[in-house]
Amino acid sequence: MDIRNIGIFAHVDAGKTTLTEQILRRCGVIRSAGSVDSGDTVADSMDIERRRGISVKAAAISFMSGKVRVNLIDTPGHVDFAGEVERSMTALDGAAVIIDALEGVQPHTVAIWKALDRLHLPRFIFLNKIDRAGADPEAVFSGLSGWLDGNFVRLFGVSGCGSRDAKAELASMTPESAEQLSLADDIFMEKYLDGMADDAFFLERLKKASAEGRAVPVFAGAAARDVGVEAVLWGIEHCLPAAETKETDLSAVVFRIDHDRTAGKIAHARLFGGELVTRDSPDIIRGGETVEDSGKITQIRRFTGSKYEDTGKVGCGDIAGLCGLSGAKIGDIIGSPSKRTGSPPKLATPYLTVKAAPKDISRLPELLAALTELSEEEPHINCRWEKTEREIDIDLTGRIQLEVISDELKNRYGVEAEFSPPAVIYKETIKNPGTAFASYTMPKPCWAVVEMRFEPLERGSGVVWDGGRVPNNQLFYRYQEHIRRSFFMSISQGNYGWEVTDFKATLTGGEHHTIHTHPLDFFVATPMAVRDGFAACGTELLEPLVDARITAPEEYLGRVISDVTDKMRGSFEETPAIVNGSFMLDCILPVSESLDYPIRLASVTSGKGSYYQEFRGYRVIPPELGKTTPFRGIDPADRAKWILYARGAITEGY
Repeated sequence: MDIRNIGIFAHVDAGKTTLTEQILRRCGVIRSAGSVDSGDTVADSMDIERRRGISVKAAAISFMSGKVRVNLIDTPGHVDFAGEVERSMTALDGAAVIIDALEGVQPHTVAIWKALDRLHLPRFIFLNKIDRAGADPEAVFSGLSGWLDGNFVRLFGVSGCGSRDAKAELASMTPESAEQLSLADDIFMEKYLDGMADDAFFLERLKKASAEGRAVPVFAGAAARDVGVEAVLWGIEHCLPAAETKETDLSAVVFRIDHDRTAGKIAHARLFGGELVTRDSPDIIRGGETVEDSGKITQIRRFTGSKYEDTGKVGCGDIAGLCGLSGAKIGDIIGSPSKRTGSPPKLATPYLTVKAAPKDISRLPELLAALTELSEEEPHINCRWEKTEREIDIDLTGRIQLEVISDELKNRYGVEAEFSPPAVIYKETIKNPGTAFASYTMPKPCWAVVEMRFEPLERGSGVVWDGGRVPNNQLFYRYQEHIRRSFFMSISQGNYGWEVTDFKATLTGGEHHTIHTHPLDFFVATPMAVRDGFAACGTELLEPLVDARITAPEEYLGRVISDVTDKMRGSFEETPAIVNGSFMLDCILPVSESLDYPIRLASVTSGKGSYYQEFRGYRVIPPELGKTTPFRGIDPADRAKWILYARGAITEGY
């Protein structure tokens, strides 16, 4: 069967879900298109999605468009839920990017585009809302290349823009579109220059160039009025690549986890090879190792929003929900790895943390279980039970996410929770190169010596592990693996109490004893070596930053610039743009200083100002400008106490 696995991506309020509804109506899945404002759309099935009019989770919708099976994933547009977006990308073969014909390209559009570039996913653009007052699809199209990389081919003709009478049609070859396609396709350019390219040849080469990611078709319309939707369907069928359906070796990736009251855990998977049928017990690989007791498939579901059909099997190139795989997690590989089962691009980074507690303290276990389950569905939440403090901590990518979590706890699990005010998540990094060392040879029986070299890396590099060249007769390879695993568990707290990142660790030496070494000795020695390395190298505090876009009437520009530079330690690389009496200012702000700024901006501008932000990265700051946090658990730097704890002589939580 001809299959298209596509995602719909956009900045918030660009009209993705409205477009999805019109597509479903045209394909006969629903009788009439639902409305985001009315809360009756297929894609938005959660109560809070319907109440707030925003998408929170990516919705998988499977339907037929003619003879083509389309698996469409409608993704959230709000940056707080970018984790859903990044995970969905691993299941796709192509994408539709929606841009508001009035607002134009937004910062989140750029972030999505770059992520699609990293995955080399073919795509097309739909300029939506051409009926909106002030909409100018011509200007937005002309400005695309200033924001996004790609060879854009205009395939729309419009009239009556900015009114209820707005019209759009799928355009055939014009001198403009022919020149645009020539930049992406040498074969077409040669015939065009010879005067031998007709409409049929233009479409033939356009389809090939688009499906291979060399050209980006651009359509226009107004989804709410069903204008231009037919062109989008044409683009899905003709401009995006079909899924590979002939690979026989089983290979799939789990890109989403849900929980059902009757079926239990549902692992949504994209198959890149092979076939799965009910009652299969496939191997699941996580971090290069096979997961034990991962479960047996009890049902295979094909979803259309919250509705589904039991298909009994799923083949290569298709997407389905697998029930019964209780051990599955997001990112797991089913079967064997393939070139398409790598890690997704990173769009979301939690930079806030809160403490959670039940209103009824007797329901603490229920709250912990509920948040743990939600963490399986959204790993960025990172729910954890801090034993020594006897508290539940969770991480957030934004404040709206906290509202969603609270709503889910109350309505889905029946547990009401209270949350502390959001606090900023700082990090640390290595200041200078240095050596990390620990020798654990007393009290016997034990023997584990660990030596590593730490080196700082550029911001955003993450943590790089180099196993070095230590021979097996000096340090058994299985013990070297113990050191690697223990190392990554030990870097969650540095000298200031925060996770340490952006450095390289190289295993340079070590030693075991054939008689005295216990299999767990290196899990005792490595944390001591890590803490020794942090002390020797020194660490610097890192604060999170956001890219912010502020718009407001021109008379508030001076006040906003003062807020950015004087009150929030912010900066901007370009001068503000002023159009029609309003300014647009792009700036870089510390999260700690800008948490409440949207409220302050609305107050100062009497609601006329708008604020958008998304995570940018981290930068070094002096400790006095940030915040330190006490070490949680037993500190391996306290060697005697740590050894007693590790050997079970004391039971205080770590």
